[in-house]
Amino acid sequence: MCRLYAMHANEPTRVECSLVKSQNALMEQSKGDMQGYAHGHGWGVADYPNGNPMVEKQVWAAFHGEHFSRKAARVYARTVVAHVRRATVGGTSIENTHPFHHGRWIFAHNGTVPNFDQVRAKMLDHIDPLHRSEIKGTTDSEHIFRYLLGLFLQHPERGLFETVKLGLEQVIRWSAEVDPDARVGLNIILTNGEHLIGSCFNRSLFYLVRDHTYSCPICGKSHVHHDPKRSYLATEIASEPITHGENWHQVPNETVFQVAEDYRLDFAPLHHRK
Repeated sequence: MCRLYAMHANEPTRVECSLVKSQNALMEQSKGDMQGYAHGHGWGVADYPNGNPMVEKQVWAAFHGEHFSRKAARVYARTVVAHVRRATVGGTSIENTHPFHHGRWIFAHNGTVPNFDQVRAKMLDHIDPLHRSEIKGTTDSEHIFRYLLGLFLQHPERGLFETVKLGLEQVIRWSAEVDPDARVGLNIILTNGEHLIGSCFNRSLFYLVRDHTYSCPICGKSHVHHDPKRSYLATEIASEPITHGENWHQVPNETVFQVAEDYRLDFAPLHHRK
């Protein structure tokens, strides 16, 4: 289990309140989530300040020291992905810490693929050799990331959304072949800074759409230097609602989604059963 957060907007936006200051900020979730679990096996934050991803990761808890808070205070970007880890597959190391990245691509995962050693054996034969050679750690998450990128490299004509959908369905089927009763957890975020795609599968996930600027009730300031010539649009996605009193919606289970042009989510079902 882990906790993840993503923000995608049409203007650069600050996320310090969502990551640190809000009632249920990601740092608070790292101390204890809705089920009481702590997520202290590392953290990572990725953003695109100049169009290229900037990733900072550490192997200690987000609530230990000031490093996570300082990173959160510096982030001002259109796309942000953050993650706090509770290790299930793979030990505590920088190689196993999310988000993972390749070129412009950023990936984070909340959940577990059970019996991963056996599922991994099935998966490796289908990971493009370029991406298979780039695997640095031992997590199910990094293997899924490389598998999805390889699929997109092999079949760009399908489009990214369809590729992710088909790839996740295959991962779930491989897990079922090993143990039909195993419960796969597969919430992901995949982005290149311009497109953001994700999934919800057997883990909690929520989203909040913003269609106007506002003064944050936490810090009392606007999170964006707004261009009055355009309408501000943004979507926040998180394992748990970050703030109280706002209109967070639950992402339907067993779906993939993408942030559309109007910054709302388009959903499609994950067809994974035989």
